[in-house]
Amino acid sequence: MLHSLEVVISSLPYVLGGAVNTVAIVVGAMAFGFFIGLPLSLVQVYGNNILKFIANIYVWFFRGVPVLVLLFLFYFGLFTLIDLNISAFWSAVLVLGLRGGAYQSQIFRGSIQSIPEGQLKAAKALGMTDVQGILYIILPQVIRISLPGWSNEYSIVLKDSAIAFVLGTSEIMSRTHFVASRTYEQLAMYLCAGVIYFILTWAGVYLLKQIENKLKIPGYTI
Repeated sequence: MLHSLEVVISSLPYVLGGAVNTVAIVVGAMAFGFFIGLPLSLVQVYGNNILKFIANIYVWFFRGVPVLVLLFLFYFGLFTLIDLNISAFWSAVLVLGLRGGAYQSQIFRGSIQSIPEGQLKAAKALGMTDVQGILYIILPQVIRISLPGWSNEYSIVLKDSAIAFVLGTSEIMSRTHFVASRTYEQLAMYLCAGVIYFILTWAGVYLLKQIENKLKIPGYTI
């Protein structure tokens, strides 16, 4: 028991160095997913039938294929096929972002559809175009309403980022596995990794909750 504790303490700085890469992957994937998911949600609500069909195919594909398969498909398949020299880190960010965009689009779509249609009609009655009404009336509310769902998406992306170690990404699981395989302290090291993931999940959700409280409109409910 004492030896296990010594191994954990001595290797903790090394593992926490991987936590920096994990956070970078999550933040990058969430941001990339946001810039994909928001336009997708607008297309699914306001687009024509052809655009809706294309958006639905994208969402079905990335929600239906396991993240491990997606990582292998892109990193060892597509990127190799098109001769794209991209690191394992950025591959993880891109793939998790593409997948996250599919999930975030459904968060934003639900938020858009929860807003009364009369608001957009009122904006048009005041002389706004459809684009102006969506940009200045609908989207500010959508961002606020979507924050609880975004908190859930953050925790999902954080946990999915652990699978990136199969590509050789130097994140929490990769460094934990490296130490555990050489010290034979698997239980102690993987328990340590679990605690780190728990803390990162709690911290991220707490931060998003504070942002939600900051941005909410007093007295306003859907």
